[in-house]
Amino acid sequence: MNDTKESFHTNPLRIYNHMNKRNQIWVAFRAAFPYTVPILAGFVFLGIAYGIFMNSLGFSAIYPILMSLFIFAGSMEFVAATLLLITFGPINALVLTLMVNARHLFYGISMLDKYRGIGKKKLYMIYGLCDESFAINSTVNIPNFVDKGWFMFFVTLLNHFYWVIGSAMGGIFGSYVKFNTEGLEFVMTSLFVVIFIEQWMKEKKHHSAVLGLGLSTISLLIFGGTHFIIPAMIAILGVLILLRKQLEKVEVSAT
Repeated sequence: MNDTKESFHTNPLRIYNHMNKRNQIWVAFRAAFPYTVPILAGFVFLGIAYGIFMNSLGFSAIYPILMSLFIFAGSMEFVAATLLLITFGPINALVLTLMVNARHLFYGISMLDKYRGIGKKKLYMIYGLCDESFAINSTVNIPNFVDKGWFMFFVTLLNHFYWVIGSAMGGIFGSYVKFNTEGLEFVMTSLFVVIFIEQWMKEKKHHSAVLGLGLSTISLLIFGGTHFIIPAMIAILGVLILLRKQLEKVEVSAT
């Protein structure tokens, strides 16, 4: 009899909590989706270009689909396509991958506080961290009524989904495309410019942006266009750490 009463009183509460959690997830999805729409355009078109590129090298559609699903490292996937056609060299592949994607080390460090306390979702979000997801999750002001963990999870998941869909489309229909796709990768450069301008307009103070532009320009002049990214990232990270307290004071006074 006691078991019946306990079941009667606890089950409705469990159902309510379950429905409330589902509602929170849906609200987070609806809040995250608009922020990923610009990424949708860029990722689908660049993914199509990647799928077509893989097709032109003689790979079937399953290759770009699986590589986009499990590697999810845009520029490195283009490089990996050519690595599959040459003599296997694991050391060279490892060094090349570190050089191309070393910036993710700095992304990961800066997202440690953001990802704290969000549960097991963090594992996928670490795996799925890309430039665009970092740009959104590190700068967006998430409304108080939206679960931040689910919001950042859906930003990561949607961006991943867009890339896989684009790669699948390019891989499947690539054999029917005959036009010259050279230069299509500039879509991503344009996307980053748009994100930067939007963030610039949103901020009242532009110290971080000016530091990033200045240090990147100096690194470009010193190390050249091929090798400037890693030194620029190290310089930006170091300067921001040194000036963290001053920048935080400026932001507080601005608000």
